[in-house]
Amino acid sequence: MAITSAVSPALSELQIRLGYAFRQPGLLQQAVTHRSFSADHNERLEFLGDSVLNLSVAHMLYTQLASLPEGDLSRVRANLVKQDTLHQLAKTLDLSAVMRLGEGEMRSGGQGRPSILADALEAIIGAVYLDGGYKDAQALVERLFAQVDIKPDMQAVGKDPKTELQEWLQGRKLALPKYTVVGTSGAAHRQQFEVSCEVTELRQTQQGSGASRRAAEQAAAAAMLQTLKSESAA
Repeated sequence: MAITSAVSPALSELQIRLGYAFRQPGLLQQAVTHRSFSADHNERLEFLGDSVLNLSVAHMLYTQLASLPEGDLSRVRANLVKQDTLHQLAKTLDLSAVMRLGEGEMRSGGQGRPSILADALEAIIGAVYLDGGYKDAQALVERLFAQVDIKPDMQAVGKDPKTELQEWLQGRKLALPKYTVVGTSGAAHRQQFEVSCEVTELRQTQQGSGASRRAAEQAAAAAMLQTLKSESAA
């Protein structure tokens, strides 16, 4: 993978909004590159950023909500790292203005699609982690979420399936599900992801598909929820 050192004016402005100057600006360029634009796209950075984001938010909540038990901390974190929240944060950074998308994706409105912008934000967090280390990535996450009103009793309004599944399992003292990409198909700008959702303790596995990894995970979670609720009602 070639990491370039040149940086466009738009990416220079993005670094100002992020409050972080890249030593390797090519990492930032890759973070805003969709797979429909180039083979050097942001999906691996997104994978990394997802983990860094979850750890950073967990640490932030552990510090800010010192009296909250584990189950409630997990619920609040699920609200903060879900697509809707990340999409709103991406909009405050004006990520749509710097996204690099293929022509087909651009024509279909991809620059404003919530899943694409949320994934790009996670990729940027992953890029900062690679460029400057965990402390810089954690500081970025804390700056981003400083504008979010974090409350101990915050509930997911219109909970997404992943959040609902997590809460259903935690309410029964079961481990969180494991999501795995099991396949992809289609052209770059129309790619479909297949994801499995596994609840090991219940020996259950369901699959879902979607136009992004995140969407496929939600579909798999929805299928798992339907199965578990049907069995518990039987």
